[in-house]
Amino acid sequence: MSNAISSALLTGAAAADSRATAPAQPEREAEQRASDNSGDTVTLTVAQQVYQLYNKGQEVSQIATTLSLPVRSVNNYLGITQSGA
Repeated sequence: MSNAISSALLTGAAAADSRATAPAQPEREAEQRASDNSGDTVTLTVAQQVYQLYNKGQEVSQIATTLSLPVRSVNNYLGITQSGA
């Protein structure tokens, strides 16, 4: 009989612990939505990608290689003019 009581107490204690540590249902749903980024995709234009890479410190030639663009196009996006040509 003491086994049944201790099992019941343990079950009740375990349930109390799980309620204390488990997030509430709305919190779990919010966590799931936060981890599901399929709806949070942003597509950048080529110009935006050029600006982003340039602002991160990449050279024009690196940006051109990364985006498979001619250097002249990258310069045009950045408003860089070539003198002496």
